Amino acid sequence: MSATTFKDDLESFFSYLQSEKRYSPHTVLAYRRDLNHLATCLNLEVDETSCWDDITQADVRQCVSKLHRQGLSGKSLQRWLSSVRSLYKYLSRHQRATQNPAEGIPAPKVAKRLPKTLNVDEINQLLDGATNEKRTENKQLLSRDKAMMEMLYACGLRLSELQGLNLQDIDWQQNIVSVTGKGQKQRRLPFGRKAKAALTDWLEKRKVMAVEDEEAVFISQRGSRVSNSSIQKRLKKMASSHDLNTNVYPHMLRHSFASHILESSKDLRAVQELLGHANLTTTQIYTHLDFQHLAGVYDNAHPRARKK
Repeated sequence: MSATTFKDDLESFFSYLQSEKRYSPHTVLAYRRDLNHLATCLNLEVDETSCWDDITQADVRQCVSKLHRQGLSGKSLQRWLSSVRSLYKYLSRHQRATQNPAEGIPAPKVAKRLPKTLNVDEINQLLDGATNEKRTENKQLLSRDKAMMEMLYACGLRLSELQGLNLQDIDWQQNIVSVTGKGQKQRRLPFGRKAKAALTDWLEKRKVMAVEDEEAVFISQRGSRVSNSSIQKRLKKMASSHDLNTNVYPHMLRHSFASHILESSKDLRAVQELLGHANLTTTQIYTHLDFQHLAGVYDNAHPRARKK
C-alpha cells in the first residue's frame, strides 16, 4: 500500500467538505485557496509523503506574519487560520495528525465595518420610483427585475438564494417561500403584498420566455436560470434609472431588510431566524445600525444636543 501524500490528504478533506459538510463549491474553493497559501508559505511539496505533525505552531505564526506583510487583511487571515484549524481537526479524526498548530494563534484585529443599508425612502425610490430611462426597455425584463428586487428586500435573501429559487418553492396559500441557504440549510420566509404582486406579474410574463421544464423562478432572455452576475448588473441599472446615487448591490437589500425589521420589532432572535444566521453574534451587527439611527434621532431632536 502506497504512502499517503499531502495532496491525498488535502483532496480527502475537500471531498469531506463537499459531500459530508455539504459546503457549496464556492466555499470549498475558498478552503482550497487558503490551504494553497499554507503549502506555498511552508514550501510543502504536495506530492511528498505527508507528515502533518512536522508543521509547528511557530511555522503557522510565521505564515501569518508573511501573509500579513503581503497585504492579506485581518479578516482574511482569520478565515485562513480557521481553514487550517478545520483541516487539522479533520486530520486528527482520521489519525493523520496528533496536534493542531493553528490553535491559539490570533489574527490581527479587524476593525468592525457596519454594513451599508438603504433607508426606507431610498427603498421606496428603488422599488416604486419613476424611472429616468428615455428608451423603452423590454417590459418582460423590467417585470422580472422588479420581482427580483422586491423578493430580495421582502425576504432578506442572499444573492445565491434568490438565483436558486424554483417554482415549487413558492407557497401561494401562505405567501411563503422556501430557500436553501449556507450549508444547505432550509428556511421558510414570508413575503408581503407588494412582493406578491410583483412576483405574480412576472410569472405571467415568464410563461412565454421559459424553456420547456425550466424550474427556475427567475430566468434570462434565453429562457434558462438567470446568473448571479446578471442579477447584480440589473440591480445597478435599476438603481441608476431611479436616480439612486449610491452603489446598490444585492446584499445591501438584505442588510436593509434586517436593519428595518430590527428597528421596528427589536426582536434580534427573529431577525436571526429570518436571515438564517447560525450564530446570534453575526446578527448583532445590526444592533449597531439601530443604535446609530437612534443616536441620529437624538442629535436632531434633543434641545441640548441640536447644533445651533
